[in-house]
Amino acid sequence: MTIKNTEKVSKIKKIFFLVSIAIALGILALFLLDHVVYALAGLGVFSMWYLYFHVADYQYIEFSDDEDRIVLRYYKVVSFSGKAYNSIEFPKNRLRKVHFENSFFGKLSDLTLIIKTDRGIAEYPVVSLAGLNLNDRKRIQESLNSIIKT
Repeated sequence: MTIKNTEKVSKIKKIFFLVSIAIALGILALFLLDHVVYALAGLGVFSMWYLYFHVADYQYIEFSDDEDRIVLRYYKVVSFSGKAYNSIEFPKNRLRKVHFENSFFGKLSDLTLIIKTDRGIAEYPVVSLAGLNLNDRKRIQESLNSIIKT
């Protein structure tokens, strides 16, 4: 099974940048019209807008559990420092534990994978699944839980 969220992530990225540009132009217009108080309020709105996307941590996700390996590729959708491509890949028989953490009324979800290595147990960094729809999150959870049970 392979799961990708390319279309949804593209839409999220467009919305973020279009709304950010609209807010920035509105703030600029307010400054030029000497409505400083409203422009500062606009800066507050933009800060909250950016903070939401920073906390939500939308990520492009490509999950595959075909054959005998689990592959998870991901990167942040909204990032001003450039894309940091990350990849997790390991044999299925090394998976020991999986932890799903839901927050914000189930809208945001994080995944933590714990595997057995030659040196002991290792925990991968948390991956945000907020960019996936609920059905895809459930499919990933069912897949990983079935691998642990076998």
